[in-house]
Amino acid sequence: MSTTEQVDFANLNPDRVIDAVESLGYTSDLRVFALNSYENRVYQFGLEDKEPVVVKFYRPERWSDEQILEEHQFTQQLADTDIPVIPPWRNKADDSLFHFEGYRFAIYPRRGGHAPALDDMDNLFQLGRLFGRLHLVGASMEYQFRPKLDVASFGDSSRHDILINVIPNNLQESYETTSEDLLQLVRKRFTLVAPKYIRTHGDGHVGNILSRNDETWLVDFDDSRMAPAIQDLWMFLSGEQDTQQRAIMELVEGYQEFYDFSPSELGLIEALRSLRIMHHAAWLARRWQDPAFPKAFPWFNTERYWGEHILQLREQLSLMQEAPLRMPY
Repeated sequence: MSTTEQVDFANLNPDRVIDAVESLGYTSDLRVFALNSYENRVYQFGLEDKEPVVVKFYRPERWSDEQILEEHQFTQQLADTDIPVIPPWRNKADDSLFHFEGYRFAIYPRRGGHAPALDDMDNLFQLGRLFGRLHLVGASMEYQFRPKLDVASFGDSSRHDILINVIPNNLQESYETTSEDLLQLVRKRFTLVAPKYIRTHGDGHVGNILSRNDETWLVDFDDSRMAPAIQDLWMFLSGEQDTQQRAIMELVEGYQEFYDFSPSELGLIEALRSLRIMHHAAWLARRWQDPAFPKAFPWFNTERYWGEHILQLREQLSLMQEAPLRMPY
């Protein structure tokens, strides 16, 4: 992480947040609460005589303006087709990305809720329907500026940064050989499946689903990118293989009401899980100079952490050599 990024977020105090939002014509009631976010800075912002809003300040140098606006346009397109997502607020000039003293930010309506229980088959069916609708829209056009989720960006780049920056010397050889063996299997699986890339949510885990009063909202498209459709489904699977098998069948049953599911993409589940594990470790390493990260992840970057990480990669090596989940047709 660059020094510019550290200084920028370090100077983002409540007064500056208030000044930024009030520059758009809002009137603050002076209640500003930081929400749980590390990649960006997100606040609940109180307004006089109105419901609070959520204000998101983007991490410098992560996304370009064009990439942020593509995400905003996608969520607006989804909302316009009655898919329950939360696009950012737009002013009378139809702007959704705003600038203030070098900061870039967006404003969102506040939504509350809780994560749905994934052991409830009806919840999985409804999630399948939700993402089927999302992918029907997502496949209608491509991102022009946002990247692809591929082996190079999530795997090779992560491995490179870990090897040159953070892995303890006594674990370097073990990490180097294990990670390369794993990535070879991941590359083969992507070649075999040859997936179609569409616009996806990109980070479809249960923490980004809000359920309340029979309503379900899909939030936080910050990681949205071109990816195989299965990227938005596999993170809802956990447990033993038979449990995952039942869950994916329920998800796909709902999904196919709106969009065709490609059974061959089931072969990418463990490949994508492997890439996520490697990418997450590299993400923590890249952000370690941000003071928020050592406070939130004190267990990271210890010899014990890296030993367990290598063990996790070895477990993925084993899983990659097992038969993938199958559909009964």
